[in-house]
Order: sequence, then structure tokens, then C-alpha cells
Amino acid sequence: MAATIKDIAKLANVSHTTVSRALNNSPLIKEVTKRKIMQIAQEVNYIPNYNAKSLVLQRSHTIGLFFTSISNGTSSSFFAATIRGVNRVIGIEYNLFVRGIDDYLDYSSIHRKRFDGIILMSQSEADNDFIHHALEQEIPIVVLNRLLPGANLVNIVSNDKEGSYHAGQFLIEQGHTQIAIIEGIKSFKSTEQRRLGFVQAMEEKGLSIPSQYIVGGEYDTESGYQAMQQLLALSTPPTAVFCSNDDMAIGAMNAAFEQGLKVPQDLSIVGFDDINFSMYTNPALTTVKRPIEDISARGAEKILEQIREKETQQELIFVETELIQRKSTAVYSE
Repeated sequence: MAATIKDIAKLANVSHTTVSRALNNSPLIKEVTKRKIMQIAQEVNYIPNYNAKSLVLQRSHTIGLFFTSISNGTSSSFFAATIRGVNRVIGIEYNLFVRGIDDYLDYSSIHRKRFDGIILMSQSEADNDFIHHALEQEIPIVVLNRLLPGANLVNIVSNDKEGSYHAGQFLIEQGHTQIAIIEGIKSFKSTEQRRLGFVQAMEEKGLSIPSQYIVGGEYDTESGYQAMQQLLALSTPPTAVFCSNDDMAIGAMNAAFEQGLKVPQDLSIVGFDDINFSMYTNPALTTVKRPIEDISARGAEKILEQIREKETQQELIFVETELIQRKSTAVYSE
């Protein structure tokens, strides 16, 4: 049978309250007593009962990491980078609960007794009801990825519009005028922002974008592959393609290779995100770096601050993007 606080109290000849306080590093207990109790706890292999501790402290020791959807529009690389970022910060004191908002018919199970804090990787305005519910329940929440102007919470976003603007500008500077875009899911804010930046770069140079050069995708490799097939089937296919994420760019590359095209000699391709695989594609992918893992880690730091300080924070943090030039683009030549 596992040792209990009462067992330690008996061996240390103190009350179980003293043991409990010592194990929780209370300043009310003298250091010499604390050290003695900690030594006995180690000798008897005492394992804390976190469920009981949670009831006493009215804390769940659980942080919820929510996505707009896990199955629809969240690529495996994006999903993994988000979890890595959060996990490297929260430590073993907290359990990490991961779920898509679209899994819920209602939010009755989302309450303060279940979650000490929530980190939301938000893609859509459809998440607003979930955010409102969390605030009503007084659950500390940090929203990543989607700009929420004037919201009374911590909001951490990357400048996607600027990133896609630089991607479009870069392709134009390389002499390309027939540039297509493979977009993400229509309802996602990231899709909107990346299109706006790309269109702005084209319009500033007086370049038009034929409607057939704007193709929808789903933020996964398969949709990138299919979108590129559609573009290459045109009577006048593009000489360059901007893909709204790296997964779609990788799928687009494979479609080009199947058609006997060489990247970048016959077709230049640019992605967005700079996932780990980007530097290992052949050729290595030119892309816009959006440090999702760092954004997620920063979100975890902010939620821990709110949990410790027991107060809601309001802060808007912009994380800049960066164009990473590799080998998938080249100067256009007739």
C-alpha cells in the first residue's frame, strides 16, 4: 500500500497538517522541519494524490489546448508544432487536454473546475462563441493565430498579410508575372489574410490575377496536389505558385514532378509556415517563416502567468514573419 501523509506525520512526529504544508513548500513551516519531512517522504516513496490536492486547491491541474478543428484544416505539422510549443513550457505539473471546438455540441463541460486555463489556436470567427463561454466561466484564456481587436484577453498573432505580401513581391522581383495562389479553407482568417497580402503585392505592380489562377485548398498535401493539377491543366499555366501553407506546397511540388516539370527551372513554388520538412524537400522549399512553435510556447507562458496571478490580462502581441529563400524558386526566363 502506498504511503500517505498520515504515515509521514507519524514517522516525523508532527501533525498531518504540518506534513501537508511542508510538501506544498509553505513558508509557515521551518526549513529544518521541511527538510526532515521531505527526506521521510522520499524514503517511503510517497506519491502525491493530485486529485485530492486539486479538490483542496479548487484546481484541476489541466490546461485545455483547443483548435477550431483537428480533423478539418489543421495539418499534422501545424498540430505537432503547436503541441510541442505548449508542452515545452507547461511542465509535468499540468495535464494537457487537446480537442477541436467542432467536437462539441454545447460547451457545458467547459468550466473552471475542469480547466485551470485554455489556449485556443483559433482559425475562424465561429470560435467566438467558445471564447465568450470561456470568459463567462472566468477561465483564463489566451487566443493564438487570429486577431481579435479590442478583446479583453491575451491575443498572439503572426502578421500573415505582410508575410504573403513579401512572398508575392519576391516572385514578381524574380520576373514572374503569371503567378497563381493555392488558398486554404475559405472560412479561415489565415486564408483571408494571406490572399489579401498576395493580391496587394500583385496590384502594386499593376498585375492582374485571372480567376482561374486562384484555386482553393484544404491546408493539406492532397489538396495542394489536386490544386496544382488543376493549374497545370490550364491552356496558359502559371510560371510561379504561392501556396498558403507548406503542406499544400509539398503536394503541389509532387503534382508538378508527375507532369514532368522541374522545380524551379520550369515552375517556382513558395510555401507558408516553414515547417520542419520544408528544408528537406527536393528542392528545399522557399517559404514564409511563421514560428508556430514559438507562438504556442509564448501562449503557454501567458496562460501560466494568468493562472498564477489569478487575474485576466489584456495584451496584443504581433509576431513577425520572414521570407526564407531556398531552392524552389528561380528567376523567370522565357
